[in-house]
Amino acid sequence: MTENKKSFLEAKYVIPFILITFCFALWGFANDVTNPMVKAFQKIFLMNPVQGSLVQVAFYGGYFAMAFPAAMFIRKYTYKAGILVGLGLYATGALLFIPASAIGLYGPFLFSYFILTCGLSFLETSANPYILSMGDEESSTRRLNFAQSFNPMGSLMGMYIAKTFIQARLDPRDTATRMNLSPAEFDAVKSHDLSILANPYIVIGIVILVMLVIIAMVKMPRNADKNHSIDLVPTVKRIFAIPRYREGVIAQFFYVGAQIMCWTFIIHYGTRIFMEQGFGEQQAEIMAQQHNIVAMGIFVVSRFICTFLLKYIKPGKLLMYLAIAGGVLMLGVIFIDGIAGLYCLVGVSACMSLMFPTIYGIALRGLGEDAKFGAAGLIMAILGGSIMPPMQGAIIKQGTVFSMPAENISFVLPFICFIVIAIYGYRTWLKFTEA
Repeated sequence: MTENKKSFLEAKYVIPFILITFCFALWGFANDVTNPMVKAFQKIFLMNPVQGSLVQVAFYGGYFAMAFPAAMFIRKYTYKAGILVGLGLYATGALLFIPASAIGLYGPFLFSYFILTCGLSFLETSANPYILSMGDEESSTRRLNFAQSFNPMGSLMGMYIAKTFIQARLDPRDTATRMNLSPAEFDAVKSHDLSILANPYIVIGIVILVMLVIIAMVKMPRNADKNHSIDLVPTVKRIFAIPRYREGVIAQFFYVGAQIMCWTFIIHYGTRIFMEQGFGEQQAEIMAQQHNIVAMGIFVVSRFICTFLLKYIKPGKLLMYLAIAGGVLMLGVIFIDGIAGLYCLVGVSACMSLMFPTIYGIALRGLGEDAKFGAAGLIMAILGGSIMPPMQGAIIKQGTVFSMPAENISFVLPFICFIVIAIYGYRTWLKFTEA
């Protein structure tokens, strides 16, 4: 028993592990306080779903843009330095909501999101491989799954804050009413709503600054920080020549796309269903967000269950099974209209809970020092969360497709994503025996 505990997490890593794991919750908060903002900005600025989804383009574009610069910085310095830079950029982006709210235009908010997620890119590029390195490689995927279990706890807090302190406090007038306001009335409503929207980001910015000071003061082990040479091109060629890694980047791209589409457009899906039942637009949005919170609660519980199952089931095999189940639930979302379809959309979170850290762990296994650049490639794959939501928004914009609600049909995109993930799980299970 003692040997197993030691292999999972050595004593010297306990405090660093706790602090870095808390960072997982912090970026979970940022992700899921932001998803409902697509619908909020859409209403505040009277935009269509494609324009509203530019929030996700800016958000996940920051991940993409900063991943390899973050890896080069971490390679030259340390994981701790990368985490500190990440927290600094995260706080800066969050506090930029103060001038963005004062300006009252959409663009400054998108810029704030971009800076914020440049910080998240540094954080994730640093924290994920650092957690993997804190102990025996055989338990690395399980260790990362455990640390990642605290990410959805931050997500739940973000969802609760979005529902309670943003959506419920926005001006109750619906989109149609806002379109008929005079310019002066519309500007007053917009200013009120933008100030409400900015407040949680300002608070989290202050929290992040406190966390930055704490981590700066704590001594972190320098394992996996021995090689500081930056041989970017040879390293990238070397890691992308490994099928398990190369295919892992592709699978991660599709996974993040599926996750963000399911958690962003559940608001659109649920809002339409509840408005058809006679609820007003704002109440329908709040009820849809409540279902999103339930989905995240399921995600949290499932993450712990799946982490336990990884002791007995190969990661690739479990990944394949859950991706197949996710695809089946997506068929329910597409073809079952009404509340049952919404339940399928809520349930898919149980299948997604394992996917990100498991793909990450499988892809990085055995990379050693190359894991710093390998992590950057996997973080760049988060671009799937930037590219796919506007594609889904374009489908939703059509209103109806093949005589069916466009919200339903749009979930064919996550369905395709789960097929890709199932194939990766199958290949890693059979081709790479350790996965």
